[in-house]
Amino acid sequence: MVSTLIVGLPLAARAEEYDVVVYGGTAAGVIAAVQAKKMGKTAVVVGPDKHLGGLSSGGLGFTDTGNKAVIGGLSRDFYHRVWMYYDKPEAWKQQKKTEYGNKGQGTPAMDGENRTMWIFEPHVAEQVFEDYVKEFNIPVLRDEWLDRAKGVKKEGSRITGITMLSGKTLTGKMFIDATYEGDLMAAAAVDYHVGREANSKYGETANGVQTGVLHHRHHFGVLKDKISPYVVPGDPKSGVLPRVSAQPPGKFGEEDKRVQAYCFRMCLTDHPENRIPFEKPDGYDPKQYEMLVRVFDAGWRETFEKFDPIPNHKTDTNNHGPFSTDNIGYNYDYPDASYERRKEIIKEHETYQKGWLYFIANDPRVPSEVRNEMKRWGLPKDEFKDNGNWSPQLYIREARRMVGAFVMTENELRKKKPTPDSVGMGSYTIDSHNVQRYITPEGYVQNEGDIGVSTNGPYEIAYGSLVPKKGQADNLLVPVCVSSTHIAFGSIRMEPVFMILAQSSATAAVLAIDAGTAVQDVPYKVLRERLLQDGQILEAPHLIKTEAKGGMDPAKLKGVVVDDAKAEFKGNWGESKVARRFIGEGYHHDGNVNDGNCTARFETVLPKSGAYEVRLAVPHNTNRASNAKVKVLTPDGEKVLSVNQKVMPSIDGLFVSLGTFQFTKDVAAVVTISNEGADGYVVADAVQWLSKN
Repeated sequence: MVSTLIVGLPLAARAEEYDVVVYGGTAAGVIAAVQAKKMGKTAVVVGPDKHLGGLSSGGLGFTDTGNKAVIGGLSRDFYHRVWMYYDKPEAWKQQKKTEYGNKGQGTPAMDGENRTMWIFEPHVAEQVFEDYVKEFNIPVLRDEWLDRAKGVKKEGSRITGITMLSGKTLTGKMFIDATYEGDLMAAAAVDYHVGREANSKYGETANGVQTGVLHHRHHFGVLKDKISPYVVPGDPKSGVLPRVSAQPPGKFGEEDKRVQAYCFRMCLTDHPENRIPFEKPDGYDPKQYEMLVRVFDAGWRETFEKFDPIPNHKTDTNNHGPFSTDNIGYNYDYPDASYERRKEIIKEHETYQKGWLYFIANDPRVPSEVRNEMKRWGLPKDEFKDNGNWSPQLYIREARRMVGAFVMTENELRKKKPTPDSVGMGSYTIDSHNVQRYITPEGYVQNEGDIGVSTNGPYEIAYGSLVPKKGQADNLLVPVCVSSTHIAFGSIRMEPVFMILAQSSATAAVLAIDAGTAVQDVPYKVLRERLLQDGQILEAPHLIKTEAKGGMDPAKLKGVVVDDAKAEFKGNWGESKVARRFIGEGYHHDGNVNDGNCTARFETVLPKSGAYEVRLAVPHNTNRASNAKVKVLTPDGEKVLSVNQKVMPSIDGLFVSLGTFQFTKDVAAVVTISNEGADGYVVADAVQWLSKN
């Protein structure tokens, strides 16, 4: 460390100088500092955190890995160090290693062949991060809060120093914002976005308001009965129950400023000697859980489905179901809020979630079998000892997102568009938690915003998503609040990926120092060589899925084929791959809403004029519509047909012939599918034009 002391200034005002200043003690922050030190530079970690590791040490021990084959570099080294810890017999204090079960998310918990472990206790992760900063002699300045109003000093487009509310100042050649909130980025006047973009902005399908899209099981549609949102069921005059918004949800696909729900990833235990029973929190109000009573009355019994096991009889407990630990709608102002307001939001989330636990364990209206099961659980005595055994880290799933040199969208993640200058890979499902709980036009309660869309294999992440636009901050990198849309961030926002991007950010920062250049001007060839040298994985073409299970590659079919991946959809379509046979990576369905608002337009320009047989791919099922409305547009006009999607198609068990029509070269040939008047699910998969000339 190089320190510059200014004589005559009070101690707090004296500047500490480093090559790389990392703001934020998250997992990404620690990894960025380690990489800078490995490349021979001085580095410091400074930020509000008292504990290192962010979510990785804050309860998220059931790692969202995706495909572990694309996790390399220091990110993989972290999980290797976790493996080394649990390879010791003394690590298994409340449970034998052979009793653990080895369940993981996307990969076995313990991978002995590759000497990695992906599931772990919070205190173990924190110790690994503490070992990193000790091993690499990295100073850590804890409980230091950036002066967001006037604490960022710039000369032109370069940050020269940052000052904390304590008065402590750090100067540096390069800065890395590794916070979940993007506070340094915002204070440096870098462009950013909060909320959901409209689908139309970047040509996406899963962004914006998603009314009618019901993925996973985190919505009220999973219940046998529809639930009234009113205090007196069915009576709007009686008022709306707590935790339900009376505001209109917005139009499908349009932008809004709402943020997906936060929660604490709770570490719980059912080990009697290590268990603290759930206590009634200050401010407890059983009325806040009236909706939960109605959920139980409707037959819900999946309360414990996401009590995911981590070692030593503990859990990483996550949200599951229509009314769970996600505190929907209570975080919209968090990203830009003051420190004081954020603390209020965090406290409200803690009260809600502790109250949720206490309510289920004690309220007589909760079914006895659920109540008794919850009483088996409690907080572990050996975790978060300085915070009442409760995690100090709220799960900030999304806050600010930079609008940088390159914006990652679902199109890059799904390989519809190429990604330039890869600096790492992600692979987890495109995932958003619910954003709002609203009242439907029919007068029932529903959740909105929960999305799960496949990326069809790992994807590359662009270097341009880590850096601001040129001229805004030319010595700043942002590996957590990366430049991406809401829905793309839904996959990128995984802890292993944050560590991957942090290593790449620090590598670029050091190269920029050595070259005396802006981070936007670091030669990609040089950056790529160093990243590969350090074990980063930048592409994995062998892991990209070109044909899903049950799917047929459209490129292998005769004629001209337009898959649903290239169709234009309007209305509330969902995606699936449940059918035995389909074209490409899946197909779309209308959710059986039968509202007449769902249309799918398949359009192409044929290579020559003449007669073509038009075929419609139909992944059939008995729950499909027997009368799906299909229109074929030709130069001679439009023909409207009705297709029975319940029965197996006559052509290869997959295609239905719509007839033979005359088409003109260079004039659009169009087939449109609609759910107007449909008596079941309408599916849209692909259209094939076969020349008869």
